[in-house]
Amino acid sequence: MRSKLFVPASRPELFEKALASAADALSFDLEDAVTPDRKPQARLALRDLLCGGAIRDRRKVLIVRVNAIDSPFFADDIDAVVQPGLDYINLPKPENVDHVRAAAAALEKAERTNGVSVPVRLLLNIESPGALRHAAELAAAHPRVAGLQLGLGDLFEPLGIARREPAAVQQAMFALRVAAGEANVFAYDSAFANIKDEAGFRAEAQLAHALGFLGKSCIHPSQIALVNDVFRPSDAEIAHAVRVVEAARDAQDKGLGAYVVDGRMIDPPFVERARVLVQNAARLELLTGEQRAVLDSASL
Repeated sequence: MRSKLFVPASRPELFEKALASAADALSFDLEDAVTPDRKPQARLALRDLLCGGAIRDRRKVLIVRVNAIDSPFFADDIDAVVQPGLDYINLPKPENVDHVRAAAAALEKAERTNGVSVPVRLLLNIESPGALRHAAELAAAHPRVAGLQLGLGDLFEPLGIARREPAAVQQAMFALRVAAGEANVFAYDSAFANIKDEAGFRAEAQLAHALGFLGKSCIHPSQIALVNDVFRPSDAEIAHAVRVVEAARDAQDKGLGAYVVDGRMIDPPFVERARVLVQNAARLELLTGEQRAVLDSASL
């Protein structure tokens, strides 16, 4: 899920274009992108899409950002959009574990009502100082939580922090990534509002990639290719990771706990990272036939 494109749920004329885009995931927005008077109409349009045939053959991760759990719209959102094929509910502004657990309970109830057999996971937006401070606790509040997503605009603006201040962005990213790691969930990066600033967007995506984020949100289709390129493992990275996995197999046979690959000392944390990288490369169909054979023999 390198790239995730936000799609206003009140704009059904954009749904088909979004499905045809190169984004790995689509995040249909019922929250900020939809005014209160249009939320019922947007909710129904999104339910029709999720229940329709056009969505069934998609190769997209499907996400819906609902309204906050303490809003008057949350319950109706969940009842409408928790349908077969939905992968994640993006929950904005969770402030405590009770919010997370209540959202999980609402998901379970809607799944029973709507005949959903595969559990829908939660992607939590971390958008306030308190949520960032307790991010690991929020992520661990329920097994349905799959990831944490950084909301820099909501986090920074009330505090008077410049959205483009590099030190602030890096510290917030690092804090979220460490919290996600503690809870064993993924971290996902924030949106970038200046559509015309491709260099700034790429730089922020590169920082997120370097800090171990899974991908970055896009608010415009023009940002998708940039994200996919930044989060694509390079051929050199893939080749090194394959050699690490192969060496790990040989080291296990020889009873070695640490060894050298390409001049670098390797031990279990590096092996795990290499395995994740080659799994992503396989999903993106980037492996050569020889590399696939090596990985098959290494029982990846």
